[in-house]
Amino acid sequence: MRFGLFGGARTSMGEQPSDSQQIYEFIDYVTEAEALGFESVFLVEHHFTGFGQVSASLNLLSYLAARTTRMRLGTAVTVLPWHNPALLAEQAATVDVLSGGRLDLGVGRGYRYGEFHGFCMRMEEAEARYQECLAFIRKAWTTPGRFSHYGTYWHYEDVVIEPAPLQRPHPPLWIGANSAASIVKTAHDGMNLLIAQHGTPAQVGEKIAIYRGAVEARGRRFDPFSIGVTRALHVAHTAAERDRQHDLRIRFLRNVQELSVPPSGPAAGGFYQGHGDAADMRRQTETDALIGTPDEIVHRLKEYEAAGVRHMLLIDVGGSRDALRIFGREVMPEFRA
Repeated sequence: MRFGLFGGARTSMGEQPSDSQQIYEFIDYVTEAEALGFESVFLVEHHFTGFGQVSASLNLLSYLAARTTRMRLGTAVTVLPWHNPALLAEQAATVDVLSGGRLDLGVGRGYRYGEFHGFCMRMEEAEARYQECLAFIRKAWTTPGRFSHYGTYWHYEDVVIEPAPLQRPHPPLWIGANSAASIVKTAHDGMNLLIAQHGTPAQVGEKIAIYRGAVEARGRRFDPFSIGVTRALHVAHTAAERDRQHDLRIRFLRNVQELSVPPSGPAAGGFYQGHGDAADMRRQTETDALIGTPDEIVHRLKEYEAAGVRHMLLIDVGGSRDALRIFGREVMPEFRA
């Protein structure tokens, strides 16, 4: 099993001036993870949260490209409806070049009402904007010479996208998918799969089997590392510490829920599926998250490994380097060939 990081950098929250030192602490956290044997980092994109999140993921990956040597550098995800497709294709290709061909571009439609509201964009347009942006990026990265594009939202006349990405035909494209139909479509579109933070090992195994079947039905070889499974990680040595980490995780889920729905109720078009009430959130953290002692975490990871997981992305919201070292010293050796 390979391990990667999932999340992003933060600065100070609230009315105090942002503390840029926290960004550099995150960079040191990532570089230490590489030294410990972590093989990837996937950065999220969120805006207007008030949590102090660093949302310019490609900018941060450019810096990490210079501070790392072998880690895959990914986004999970870049929300395409909010971006100018030509500029995004140029920026992502630049990261691929600077990193020596280590970019993994995760893309998505977005689901948080507050972000679409902040961008003054209707959520009902998200799917169409996403499809147009994705089609343009693929065309930009595979078309020799100049081309034109006349779409619903974007128009380009006689353009060439420079630089070209180093990876050919282009960097791997990743997308989060949950339903069987969306997983099959992901495979048919030749995209790698990101599996969300919830679901038991058995449920995750079912999704992997669906994706594998769809890939092989297209006559392609299935690569188990083309699936990334995301799980929260908290090393907790005592029952009290474990309970505190469950409470912190539930608070995080509740904050996401509040940001995702409009004040009047559920987001239009089914863009967001809530985490339920406090009891549901507690059950989710107990069945899905990796919270416990190193031995308990190894046991949970073995369950995911038996279900077919080979690429696990870990969210340590606190960014604890001590937890990272414990994981590298006491957990990762159990999964090395």
